[in-house]
Amino acid sequence: MNKKKMIRLTALVGVATATGVVAEANQAHAATTTTTETTNQTTNASVESTQAAVDAAQSAFDTAQTSVDSAQANVTSASNNVTSASATLSSAIANKKAATSENIASATSAVSSQAVVVASASQAVSEQAGVVSAAASVQASAQAEATSASASLSSSSANVASATSALSAAEAALTSDQSTAANNLSAAESAASSASAAVSSGQVAVDNAQAAVASAQAIVDAVAEVQSSDVINMSVAYITALKNYLANPSSANAAALQEVAKGADYVKELQQKFKSDASLDVVVGPSDPTVQEALSVYAVNLINHLRNQYGLTTAFGASANANVAAIDFVKKYYDDEDWNIFGTTGSDGKGHNKNGLDAYADQLNTSIAEDAGSGLTTWVNGKATMATTTLHNLLYAVYSDIATMLFDDGGTNNWSHAQSIFEDGTILGTDGFNNVYLGVAFDKYGYAHYELYNATEGNHLGNNAYSLDVQTAAQALLINAQASLASAKASLQRMTTNLMVAKAAVVAAQNQLAALENSSANDLVAVTKARTQLASAETSYQTALATYKQKEEALKKAGDNLAATQASLEAAQATLATAKAKLAELEETVANLTNADQLLAAAQAAYEQAVANLTTATGNLGAAQVDLAKAESQLALAEDTAEQAKVRAAIAAQVDQQLNGSTANDRQSAGQDATSLKTNGRALTATVATASAAKQKQGADQGRLPQTGNDDQEASTMALVGLGMLGMATGLYGYKKKKLTK
Repeated sequence: MNKKKMIRLTALVGVATATGVVAEANQAHAATTTTTETTNQTTNASVESTQAAVDAAQSAFDTAQTSVDSAQANVTSASNNVTSASATLSSAIANKKAATSENIASATSAVSSQAVVVASASQAVSEQAGVVSAAASVQASAQAEATSASASLSSSSANVASATSALSAAEAALTSDQSTAANNLSAAESAASSASAAVSSGQVAVDNAQAAVASAQAIVDAVAEVQSSDVINMSVAYITALKNYLANPSSANAAALQEVAKGADYVKELQQKFKSDASLDVVVGPSDPTVQEALSVYAVNLINHLRNQYGLTTAFGASANANVAAIDFVKKYYDDEDWNIFGTTGSDGKGHNKNGLDAYADQLNTSIAEDAGSGLTTWVNGKATMATTTLHNLLYAVYSDIATMLFDDGGTNNWSHAQSIFEDGTILGTDGFNNVYLGVAFDKYGYAHYELYNATEGNHLGNNAYSLDVQTAAQALLINAQASLASAKASLQRMTTNLMVAKAAVVAAQNQLAALENSSANDLVAVTKARTQLASAETSYQTALATYKQKEEALKKAGDNLAATQASLEAAQATLATAKAKLAELEETVANLTNADQLLAAAQAAYEQAVANLTTATGNLGAAQVDLAKAESQLALAEDTAEQAKVRAAIAAQVDQQLNGSTANDRQSAGQDATSLKTNGRALTATVATASAAKQKQGADQGRLPQTGNDDQEASTMALVGLGMLGMATGLYGYKKKKLTK
């Protein structure tokens, strides 16, 4: 079933039509008979042979390039070695110049002096090691004493815990019976207090239930009275004019209907007929289920009375499910979205929430129509003001809204509200309203919403239907209230019995506590003894604690002293290491000066060998570069040869194509008449409910092959082939191979 979403707004229907596009193309083919298979085989073999030569030349070039790279690396390494050997030789020459007898004697004397410094530093390290050993011994002794004091402290703490436990047990024995009795008394008194409070609460519930019965009776009587007296009767002239307009909504029929309806003046006259009853002036919640039932039944009876006058036999229905759906819709799409349908001045409203109606119709999978009225809102000095939510105001709002929909709905709305009431099976000409149920809800701005649902077995909107017989509904409401009162009275009786039992328990607990007051003398003696033992244990604990703190302090001082002596030892060791390093440096200087001739000779030999190695590496690099140049030249020549072979093969293939035709299909289709293809478009139409479109295919095959001609034409073709071959040869002559670079 197609879902429709209706609101009281004018909808524009656009229709789009697309036509097809027809394309035609002519094809012609020609065939020839000459083949050149042998020529093609020869040229293809030449291409493969020359390509193999290119691959071999490329491999030789790559090998030569690798040799050049390796030789270049050897030259770089040999050059670095020459630089290093030169620096070493310069240092040896300087050392030779400095190797005088005076310098050697001076360096030897410095070694002797530094040896004395090293011996002194070594003695200092030995002495500080002895100091560290002594400090470690003191620290170990302090650690042993601290451990012993800690064990004594733990033992004293355990004694205190044991004495504390003994005292707790004695005190528990002293107070157990009395405490239990006191707790029992407290619990009994608490239970009695709770029971008393429950009785009070139960009495309040009974009073509320009695008030609810009285209120229900008043509401039932008042609604029944209003329902029987508040009916809207239409004149025969109005019904005739409305039928004429709905059958043909011309401007003449609209004017005639407006004239008969009398507009706003007649609405005021109807509103004055609403029966006002003081019993209806009770504040209620518009979403209360009882109030909801009363409002929807009231509205449906008013509408069905009008439909009967109009001559319709099908009636609208009311149900709890339809009301729940209406409340949910208004909260979600008006209250939560701050959607003020009429606004605060009447001209700043947003109108119906069309997107919300669409979404909710999809959610319920049904058709929905929405009417809206001013509801509880009154207009004072051009601004909206919400009236007090009483049963009287709610009933009057429903009565006034329906009357306004009938007689004051002209202008841009085109009497759509009246049409929604008097159509049968459709609303505003839209099918899918065969089983209409009405839900009534008020938004947070005070405006009334009348949601018309098409109820089905799938959406369950007709479930929990209300009886439209006011007396039957009123009687059920009163019976429910009376049942609640009976239940509240029974609950109060149970609470009263519980209070009597709780008071008796209080008296019993009081007697038990009095009997135990003189039976605790032995328990008191045990408590006194346990307290004395606890005091002694706590004294011993304090003594052990003081000793423990003293030993811990001594241990800390010994540890600090050991750390200090170890730091001094480390400083002495560092001084010794520095002196030894200085001594080694001086000894190396003496050795260098003493062996200056040998060091210079070795540096000179190393330098000469490095220079010889560089000369050899440079020669190898030159030879490798010559080989690389040869390989590069051979590669370029092989590639030129391969390119020429490819060109010859391409020319042979072109000649073969000209003589034999490009494809077998061309030969089969040669001489056939041209054909044409047509593709018709499909018309597209968009509608209000749904819009669909078919994608159109366009296109036509086009192509043209050479026409078959006489001998002169064939000779011309061969001439063109010859010119093509000459042009290709000219291109080969001008071809240059780009030099490879690395």
